Amino acid sequence: MAQNPKSSILVPLYIYPDHGKWDPLYEAIVANQDVNFTIIINPNSGPGSAPWWPNDDYVREIPRLNEHSNVRIVGYVRTAYCQRPIQEVYRDITKYAEWSRDHVASRLSVKGIFFDETTNVFSEEVREYLDAISQYVKQSEGILGDRTVIHNPGTAVDARLANPGPDVTAVVEVAHSTYQTPEYQQWLSTSSYDRSRTCYIIHSVQAEDVKRLAYGLRERAAYLFVTDLSENYYQSFGSSWKHFVEAIKMD
Repeated sequence: MAQNPKSSILVPLYIYPDHGKWDPLYEAIVANQDVNFTIIINPNSGPGSAPWWPNDDYVREIPRLNEHSNVRIVGYVRTAYCQRPIQEVYRDITKYAEWSRDHVASRLSVKGIFFDETTNVFSEEVREYLDAISQYVKQSEGILGDRTVIHNPGTAVDARLANPGPDVTAVVEVAHSTYQTPEYQQWLSTSSYDRSRTCYIIHSVQAEDVKRLAYGLRERAAYLFVTDLSENYYQSFGSSWKHFVEAIKMD
């Protein structure tokens, strides 16, 4: 196989952090120091609030991830296809920003925000909404690092939403059977994002095909998540997790 460019692993980590549940992720991070992991934390369809938060299990496990230099944690925020009141979105961002200020010694923090359910259809209102929430992240001092902004429409977006657009966009979030169709590939070819700003999330892949598919996709997207799971695919690692990691690691 010809060598493909390296990609980062993007993990929608929607698994509750009971003791041991995140171990496959820790093992992959430690064993593959030259692979970068962007990990989406989603405590409670967002950052959570009192009385549920602070949650002892998340407060224990998130700092363990932050100990590793090849890990970047981003916080989950839903937008309801840009219909959620923007002040609620701001409040979620602010709560994530507060983590680093309230827990300085414990390394409880995020370095960006993953906005779920962003729309791909252009209007001036949508562009203003998306630009505003992205800028709010960039200006939030409690968000650390590069304050990475990721949008997840799960499909190619109107070019007018891509200028300037976020740091990364998930332009694919589909089952493998859909991804393979000529119609889907034709639509995907309209994406305005280059590889460096593109993320693919593909589920329901035959386990024996995960490694080959993920390796090939490195040429198309700088951020990847590929799994054999066909349901609850963000709630466990699946039998193909190690094969996926190997595909990202290999030369």
